Amino acid sequence: QVQLVESGGGLVQAGGSLRLSCAASRSIFSFRAMDWYRQAPGNQRELVAGITISSSANYADSVKGRFTVSRDKTKNTVYLQMNSLKPEDTAVYYCRATFLGNDYWGQGTQVTVSS
Repeated sequence: QVQLVESGGGLVQAGGSLRLSCAASRSIFSFRAMDWYRQAPGNQRELVAGITISSSANYADSVKGRFTVSRDKTKNTVYLQMNSLKPEDTAVYYCRATFLGNDYWGQGTQVTVSS
């Protein structure tokens, strides 16, 4: 019904930048909101950032001022721009969307930050 595919992860040094992409199988404006989560080994999945159809964005305190979420409706894609990366940002990053009352998740993309 809905497919989400994340990409853009990789290995980067502390202070570097990455841009993650979440490509959806339908218009991103089909969703009430789209969120980015992350999960490090041994930890629970945590909310990183989200954006609503009205363009209202929210961020976890740990990434505020460093990460920015945006969207491109022509590509059915939501982005997470990550700047000033820190080793504690290392995790698998997941995209989530809600459609017809159900949550859908991508497969995740690995981000590793070295110091």
